[in-house]
Amino acid sequence: MDKVIASVLTYISSGGVVMIPILLLSFVMWVLIFHRLIVLRCLFIRNIPRSEAGRLVRENSMPPETYRGANSLLVREFLSARTGNPDLDSFILDETVVRLVSLMDRELALIEVLSGVAPLLGLLGTVIGMMDTFDVITVFGTGNAKAMAGGISVALITTETGLLVSIPGLYMSGFLNRRAANLKQRVAATGIYLKRFL
Repeated sequence: MDKVIASVLTYISSGGVVMIPILLLSFVMWVLIFHRLIVLRCLFIRNIPRSEAGRLVRENSMPPETYRGANSLLVREFLSARTGNPDLDSFILDETVVRLVSLMDRELALIEVLSGVAPLLGLLGTVIGMMDTFDVITVFGTGNAKAMAGGISVALITTETGLLVSIPGLYMSGFLNRRAANLKQRVAATGIYLKRFL
């Protein structure tokens, strides 16, 4: 285990100063990804059937606590703001649907931006590494291969790390966007369905 930690620390230090923002970006991105996975999963599971949601709205009674999905959240939010006036309740239902749809998009754009910024930080590390290499060539010429290798190492390691952070981040961003789109469609369809019970 100590050898693995030592090799990871050597890898990070070989990448130079740009490795710190890349690793911080990776940490923030994965925290956001796991948070979104948990939120979207909770909205998928234990979802109330649409017919049951209609019955609850018609009877003006809250869903049981066992239901925690997107439809039950819509019914709870709507019933807590309901006025009893059908025209006004229609607007309240629309506003509730819009608010829940925007809730499902939260943090997804930031995850996509962070996964897109990672290779740019890797490119910055590449530029810094190549500048170090050219500085060595300026001072020593091409005769000092060991000094030149340090700059090339920084360039390659930061590029590799940026891509290793970006590729899974982009995949997870697409996956989360598809899950959120599915949930948004469910909530919008349930909102249209519930209008007949106002």
